[in-house]
Amino acid sequence: MVISNKPLRFILAAFVACLPLMSFSNSEKDSAHVQTETAHEAASEGHHAEPTDVKSKIKAFIGHHVLDSHDFTLTQDDETGKYYGFPLPVIILDNGLQIFSSSKFNHGHAVAESNGNYYVINHHDGKIYKTDAAGTITEDEKTGHPTNVRPLDFSITKTVLSIFVAALLMFWLFTSLAKSYAKNGGIASGAGRFFEPLVIFIRDEVAIPNIGEKHHKKYMSYLLTIFFFVLFLNIFGLTPLGINATGNLTITFSLAILTFLITNLTANKNYWGHIFWMPGVPKPMRIILAPIELLGVFIKPFSLMIRLYANIFAGHIVLMSIIGLMFIFKSWIGSSLSFGLSFALSILEILVAFLQAYIFTMLSALYFGSAVEEHHHEEEGHH
Repeated sequence: MVISNKPLRFILAAFVACLPLMSFSNSEKDSAHVQTETAHEAASEGHHAEPTDVKSKIKAFIGHHVLDSHDFTLTQDDETGKYYGFPLPVIILDNGLQIFSSSKFNHGHAVAESNGNYYVINHHDGKIYKTDAAGTITEDEKTGHPTNVRPLDFSITKTVLSIFVAALLMFWLFTSLAKSYAKNGGIASGAGRFFEPLVIFIRDEVAIPNIGEKHHKKYMSYLLTIFFFVLFLNIFGLTPLGINATGNLTITFSLAILTFLITNLTANKNYWGHIFWMPGVPKPMRIILAPIELLGVFIKPFSLMIRLYANIFAGHIVLMSIIGLMFIFKSWIGSSLSFGLSFALSILEILVAFLQAYIFTMLSALYFGSAVEEHHHEEEGHH
């Protein structure tokens, strides 16, 4: 994909301008939004009242943890109401391009204004909606979903930032690995010594056995990219930053679509022949089996998407729930057990991070192998 330099510089400039570490205080940052915030909170009472009991607070915290957000919140002082973290740039296409810092939202407690347009973050889905100066949110009586207009949102959220970081990290690591091969006569050095065994493992244990010696090379770049990309995002999800990229259905859907497109665009005649007119099967059965086989073409990427999403998402929910038990038990015995269990589960999550990256790569290689498999009956006839 080709990206022109000017838009890229513009986005990077807006991104860098919003990155400095800073703290947000209700008393300091809300001075310009006191009236709008008060009106917004008044409109949010009733169905959207903040939870007061411990269990509800934990449930709400877990819900916010697995959602994407427009800023990083590292910690919060309950006594002063001060947040510590840093905002991210908000980029909205609505009456022109609207670019501003997410600090204007004050973590969802204030209405953000940009060129006469007003926006608010909905607490339930974390999405930006257009509103008025009072922060009014109207809801559908049946579904409870906001009926306000949602502008086109191209913001740099936590998930988008983690994708950028993973991409830059991969580019730096493997560029360094390639340079070390050239300098040291094919011997890795530095951080490349750790990643070289993984590269060889993907080639010898995933690509060649599933795709074959003849065709595996043209898929290696994608397999390595998808393995390390999913792995790095999974590892980022284990940090206290609240990143849940691979637990986001849109991310896993995009990755599955890539595997689907590569599989079907590089498939040979034998692959399509086994789908629409299976050899060695009576003709009446071929008519029946063809739609089923065609359906399987779409089920494969769907299973890829759900498998990665469900495992990572469930891991976050379970781990956060066990940590939340410490605040419910309020005793040294229960809290100690919760801490020990959450620690053991965190270690297990590291294994799951590697395992899910491996499974996604393995299944992708398996689909590629079926797409380029040679017609064995013809080869036997020639021999």
